[in-house]
Amino acid sequence: MLVPTTILADQHFKTITHRFSGFPVKIAQLSRFKTKAEQQEIIKALKSGMIDIVVGTHRLLQKDVGFSDLGLLIVDEEQRFGVRHKEKIKELALGVDVLTMSATPIPRTLNMAMSGIRDISIIEEAPSDRLPVMTYVLEYNFDIVVQAIMREMRRSGCTFYLKNNIQQLEIIADKLSGAVAGARIMIIHGQMSPAEIENAWESVMEHEVDILLCTTIIETGIDVSFANTLIIEDADCMGLAQLHQIRGRIGRSSRRAYAYLTYRRDKIPSEVAAKRLVTIKEFTEFGAGLKIAMRDLEIRGAGSLLGEKQHGSMNIVGYDMYMDILKSVILEEQGKPEKKKTDCSVDVSINAYIPESYITSERTRIDIYKKIAAIDDNDSFNDTLDELSDRFSKPPQSVVNLMRISLVRNMARGLGVTDIKQKAHNLVFFFEQLDSQTVYSLHCIYGNKLMYTTGQKPYITLKTDDNTTVIETMEKFLAELKKASSQ
Repeated sequence: MLVPTTILADQHFKTITHRFSGFPVKIAQLSRFKTKAEQQEIIKALKSGMIDIVVGTHRLLQKDVGFSDLGLLIVDEEQRFGVRHKEKIKELALGVDVLTMSATPIPRTLNMAMSGIRDISIIEEAPSDRLPVMTYVLEYNFDIVVQAIMREMRRSGCTFYLKNNIQQLEIIADKLSGAVAGARIMIIHGQMSPAEIENAWESVMEHEVDILLCTTIIETGIDVSFANTLIIEDADCMGLAQLHQIRGRIGRSSRRAYAYLTYRRDKIPSEVAAKRLVTIKEFTEFGAGLKIAMRDLEIRGAGSLLGEKQHGSMNIVGYDMYMDILKSVILEEQGKPEKKKTDCSVDVSINAYIPESYITSERTRIDIYKKIAAIDDNDSFNDTLDELSDRFSKPPQSVVNLMRISLVRNMARGLGVTDIKQKAHNLVFFFEQLDSQTVYSLHCIYGNKLMYTTGQKPYITLKTDDNTTVIETMEKFLAELKKASSQ
């Protein structure tokens, strides 16, 4: 079992030892918590097959480590391992089953899962007594910080206070000890010796600490059920996935947890940082990590599947086309025939766009255009309409028209329609092919309003009704076409 930090390795080692206490299983831990002599002894036992389960950090990836018969590799907090580490893992895992776990997988790994290169299993249901973390984004206010800590102490809980600056931790500790009477304060960071970290962490787990002043060392998988308040200074300097991971260190029991993401009072966060903070505030529900990772995938791109690059040139062809090309190659390698997709263009005289007055941000408008383009049934139409109403108020008619046309377009492509054009008072529907029975059924419904023209690319001309809008006419015709095609 490969993990990114010594603290997490120690925690997993103790959990696994407890779980397997009734079984004849030999378990070891390989990390800097062990002396060089202990490490050499463990490596020797691994090579000889004397150890059944080993939990370790990057130390497991070094050249002197070998295995007698490796059967399963588990990588926890996968997003914390770099691409070079993953290449070493590939060498380690030839012919071995691999399970990677992460609440916020990196774009490349998520893309592999979404495209079918890797299998993916999603745990969406939280424990029955678990509550979402209440998240606040605000300017740093020491009085609010003190009140939050005292409230946590009154319910016998622990507060994680994160400041990613080792030099300032002692200053903050002195300030808090004067403001919060009787508080037991401890500092932990990555520059401490293994023994110091282990002792400090033992004190936390024994509930001998009220305030843990720390750096991002607590980010990966730390499980303290009685820690239910989190305070982060300079949260605007952290990444979206990182903030989500750190917030996940609290709220791990049936108690309500509170996270305060603060930024300096004399500082105006950049536009990107502000968006990150707004997003982390909005995504508080269980399973939000996957949504955050998907957003990260769209922003950064999927990277190189076979090389070391974490980000690639996906923007040259666009995400949708990239995924289509990738899916086509995967199906070809799997020996499966790819179903040919019919595209459909809709050219009608109607206002269908997102005005700048409705959504001012250009990037957000592009995202919404992509979301609208994916509308393919009434459920996705209603979901998108609800989202737009919640985020930007009631959409104007031009946006509703755009949504309805997108639905029409996707319905039409599923029925073999390649083009829909408006000519004067007529709508022309072009097809790849059209059988005579379908034409006959439609003619029985529309009569003289419908005219069928044969040829290499057959088409149907339909006269529009002055009392019916163009969109309504298209919607009704496609509904009748669907019925006729299924008969």
